[in-house]
Amino acid sequence: MAKILELTADSKEQLCKVGNALSSPVRIEILKLLYYNSYNVGEIADKLQIPASSAALHIRTLEDADLIQTKTQPGTRGSMKLCSRKNDFINIRLSGIDPNVNQVLSISMPIGAFTDCEITPTCGIASEHAPIGYEDRPSDFFLPERIHAQILWTSSGFVEYKFPFPINEVNIPKSLMLSFETCSEAPNYKENWKSDITIWVNGVDCGTWQSPGDFGSRRGRLNPSWWDSGVTQHGMLITLEVNEAGSYINSAISSTVNIQELDLSGSNSITIRIGNKPDAQYIGGFNLFGEKFGDFAQNILLSFVY
Repeated sequence: MAKILELTADSKEQLCKVGNALSSPVRIEILKLLYYNSYNVGEIADKLQIPASSAALHIRTLEDADLIQTKTQPGTRGSMKLCSRKNDFINIRLSGIDPNVNQVLSISMPIGAFTDCEITPTCGIASEHAPIGYEDRPSDFFLPERIHAQILWTSSGFVEYKFPFPINEVNIPKSLMLSFETCSEAPNYKENWKSDITIWVNGVDCGTWQSPGDFGSRRGRLNPSWWDSGVTQHGMLITLEVNEAGSYINSAISSTVNIQELDLSGSNSITIRIGNKPDAQYIGGFNLFGEKFGDFAQNILLSFVY
């Protein structure tokens, strides 16, 4: 599972330590060395052709910033420090906590729990253990095993989900936020393969995000070992927010549709559709990733801010 270091503007001391740690090209090279393997101080010094004393100082700075961890192990000449990467991502939230937000309710929806879909080859669906059905057979998206899906892909069309809607007559949300990992869908993979991926809420178009490609040049950080290289590996984390002012995808305005226009009052459920419009400029399909595939350990996450 990918490990994330979460920081806010209130984490002043830690932010300064991380900034200092990342300000040195040598320390960046050390982090790159530790991407797949663990090394002791002497090995790091040899690989980067720097004195062992300098390597030890750089390692102490990275460890102090919580970016790496060290463990003391027996060596040929006494003990040695074995260094390994501690985090995969750093999330820094520069905005403060809204004092007017009273409650946030979130629902995690497995990507295989869709209630409707329109699928075209190339397409497929797989769990963390094995493929579900056969590739390029849209009918297999209706197999009961689809509930266990951790990745799905289609060249066009959509998938649709129904989320329970926890509100009452006097408690309408101020905003809703939807986040999921996605990318385009090309045969095998193609980094430069645009796709206009639209998000609908209760049938209302809340905006389109243009995916730059189908990413497969490196393995997804969460992918199981049986998943082949040379095919789609990971996506990008997309966040839609619909509030009283409008709709935003990754903080950029995507539509003038606001929360009042989604017809939420008195409803028991909310419908989310993700897909390509039939008349989109780039119908490049899409992949969706669950909590055990790709780079981000989450399902489709819908949050209500009250």
